[in-house]
Amino acid sequence: MKTLVKFLAATSLLLAFPAFAHVSATDHAHTDFAAGLAHPFLGVDHILAMVAVGLWASTLGRRGLIAVPAAFVGVMVLGFLAALGGLSLPLVEPVILASVAVLGLAIAFALPVSPLFGAAVAGFFGFFHGYAHGAEIGSAHMLTYGAGFVLATVVLHAVGLGLGVGAGRLMNARAGRLSLRVAGGAIAAWGLLMMVG
Repeated sequence: MKTLVKFLAATSLLLAFPAFAHVSATDHAHTDFAAGLAHPFLGVDHILAMVAVGLWASTLGRRGLIAVPAAFVGVMVLGFLAALGGLSLPLVEPVILASVAVLGLAIAFALPVSPLFGAAVAGFFGFFHGYAHGAEIGSAHMLTYGAGFVLATVVLHAVGLGLGVGAGRLMNARAGRLSLRVAGGAIAAWGLLMMVG
């Protein structure tokens, strides 16, 4: 029981989100950054996919811990720039929803893939997530808005990594693996429900 309490306490620290009190409407650098920071947290699809990237990375060995989230973030920035550049990309929302289901299934079935393959899959989905961020930028400044959603993405990946690594360290190995697979199944189920809903 103590182990579970420690695990939940560590997870809650990862979920801490900075407050932006008293933001001036004329302070565009601040409001644009805050809008970018908030954007990934405004959609369950973004939250689940980004946490799932971290969870999946935690199952792919040491190289996967860095390669998979880094690929997602790096290619996400390219998708963001593609949207700002006017690229027309079909099926953005269906692919984003599919990312939740696919990443959840990869965790649930503990797919034994190489970190390179994991990075390629994460990068593919990251492009579509980044494109969605760019398509919804509105009048925000590109750099400050982009910095905000990149930071939010890194935080969500860190939550997934923390949960995945913590499950292995704070519980016995079998319970940790089982908890990750159950979490992956729940993420996949949510993604499939969003796809058909």
